[in-house]
Amino acid sequence: MNVHFIAIGGSAMHNLAIALSRKGAKVTGSDDEIFEPSKSRLDRQGILPSTIGWDAEKITSDLDAVILGMHARKDNPELAKATDLGIPIFSYPEYLYEQSKDKFRVVIGGSHGKTTITSMLLHAINEIGINVDYMVGAQLEGYDYMVKLSEDAKIMILEGDEYLSSPIDRRPKFHLYKPNVAIISGIAWDHINVFPTFDNYVEQFDLFCKEIVSGGKLVYNTEDEEVKKLGEKWDGAVEAIPYQTPEYTVEENGTTIHLNEKDYSLQIFGQHNLQNLVGAMKLAAEIGIENDAFLNAMSSFTGAGKRLQKVAEKSDFVMYKDFAHSPSKLKATTKAVKEQYSDRKVIACMELHTFSSLKKEFLPHYENAMDAADHALVYFSPEVVKHKKLEPITKEQVLAGFGGGVEVVTTTDEVRSFLNQFEWNNSALLMMSSGNFDGIDYDELGEKISSEI
Repeated sequence: MNVHFIAIGGSAMHNLAIALSRKGAKVTGSDDEIFEPSKSRLDRQGILPSTIGWDAEKITSDLDAVILGMHARKDNPELAKATDLGIPIFSYPEYLYEQSKDKFRVVIGGSHGKTTITSMLLHAINEIGINVDYMVGAQLEGYDYMVKLSEDAKIMILEGDEYLSSPIDRRPKFHLYKPNVAIISGIAWDHINVFPTFDNYVEQFDLFCKEIVSGGKLVYNTEDEEVKKLGEKWDGAVEAIPYQTPEYTVEENGTTIHLNEKDYSLQIFGQHNLQNLVGAMKLAAEIGIENDAFLNAMSSFTGAGKRLQKVAEKSDFVMYKDFAHSPSKLKATTKAVKEQYSDRKVIACMELHTFSSLKKEFLPHYENAMDAADHALVYFSPEVVKHKKLEPITKEQVLAGFGGGVEVVTTTDEVRSFLNQFEWNNSALLMMSSGNFDGIDYDELGEKISSEI
């Protein structure tokens, strides 16, 4: 195969490019910007573009396929040339399906929790030694890349994102995978730039269920009201398998869950994580992993990348970073840290960074989202709002959206000043963002606080 990537530098795109190159395909690509770690990874594989920018001359009739990334625009010159030459053009999810259409496909969907569930499932698979192909949205311990494609694996594990497939394909990614087994972990309105109403957003998960193949299965979270409705609706058309949070006990270094009359010690904590764990266990059972084997394998699982990831720890101080940005995840993550460190002061900081979170109409969805913290800060950058071409928002609007109880700031210096006011003995710090508060190095921050205690 001879495959060209338009926008090869993206997080998902560069991992797919590497996976195809490893599989034996001839891979080329272009992009108008390539950052780390994509740049070094592509270079190590020998497929880093020699120049930055778009070049229609790279599109030739001997290409078998062009894969189009979301970063590219509709008027991209390479896309125009490929269209003129009649070369098959695929979105990222379309091509993943092409590579897995003869495999048993397990697709993980949900507004939140899907990366964690995928990571948990792949961790158990790796521990037990099952050969699978996969695509996951985070870098995992024990896996060098986020995508693997091969000829011999019979199973494909796919994280099913509900965002759009490409600039010319407006279908949600997870509508394209046609699962043999699917899971929905939760539904909380997101991507309001694409799905303008909650009903429209929920409809995407209904359509996802419709794509489950004949004789397939739907694993669903009964503790989420919208998911429960879908599970009950589709029960009969597919085999519906419910799950919920197990009984558990908070321990000093994690959690003990009580399941099937046995106790299992885990390093992870938080109700949402344990809920995800049982969802992953249900999926594992569908590919032949017994519950006991799965739970024993999970004793060494420390979490998915950037999902409640420990940054620093001393005897009476701990710091975590988390990708949380949606209201439901923000609430679940803050609650989890307070439950785990109930005898400590919890300081939680979050950055409004995504398109949805910076829309003034969406801010009321954050009401009480950080109430579990003893002290809470919300940061947003007016420059990011401007860059995303959104209507300006004010500190007062953000404060009202959260229902009070938080400090709202708009500069990184103010974030640092907020943190500098605290004595850090007997405390836990939680930094939540899909960005980095415009320049805060979490490792440096954790090291600085630890050294001062």
